[in-house]
Amino acid sequence: MNAFSPWCPPPKTLTLGNDEVHVWRASLNLPASYIFPLQQTLAPDECARAERFHFQRDRDRFIVARGGLRDILSRYLNTKSDQLRFCYNSHGKPALARKANHGELGFNLAHSHELALYAITRGREVGIDLERIRSNLVDEQIAERFFSPREVVVLRGLPMYQQREAFFNCWTRKEAYVKAKGQGLSIPLDQFDVSLAPGEPAALLSTQWHPQEASRWSLQKLNPGCGYVAALAVEGHDWQVKCWQWSDDYPF
Repeated sequence: MNAFSPWCPPPKTLTLGNDEVHVWRASLNLPASYIFPLQQTLAPDECARAERFHFQRDRDRFIVARGGLRDILSRYLNTKSDQLRFCYNSHGKPALARKANHGELGFNLAHSHELALYAITRGREVGIDLERIRSNLVDEQIAERFFSPREVVVLRGLPMYQQREAFFNCWTRKEAYVKAKGQGLSIPLDQFDVSLAPGEPAALLSTQWHPQEASRWSLQKLNPGCGYVAALAVEGHDWQVKCWQWSDDYPF
């Protein structure tokens, strides 16, 4: 599985096989005329979460991110986006409520700054993470606090010009895996190893709690756009990825 193809407009009829993962990219900066219709599709708890943001820009981006998720899922389920209902596990990972999820769809989403990514699967766990690159994080000893000893050695052994990319490779891969597991921060980030060197294939290398755990998962580096790094974690290995661009030209 290579870093994937350019983002394409989706076909009119979407099909998602058990051996596929669909990843959608969306801009969160939409005109105000699009934000209100998206807000109308949200559930009361989502609207309440939106209102807790202090700045209007952040509130609007949250509405677009959640409204976009509803619109995307509704395409696979052939239902109206405002009819979808979500449930959450004890660590906050969202899922479609069982009654509405007749296609056994799994999903995960991530958003950072002006972009959102959505991963959609059928019958397997998935996690996705997206981060906007910020140079200052590499020098703030965050790696030493949260990465595994092996990862810190690899990171600090790289030339300085590669350390920023390696840092965000590591961070997004670890977050994508934790999100796929659905256990939140109950999984300490320093208790498992991922690949991180630029040019090295994305992989979960090992975990401290089970010798076979790493073999159950695939990681893939994503290319969301200039200034961003992203990663995908998927249960199993027998899958391929397709990438779609969610557009503000689509009717909601």
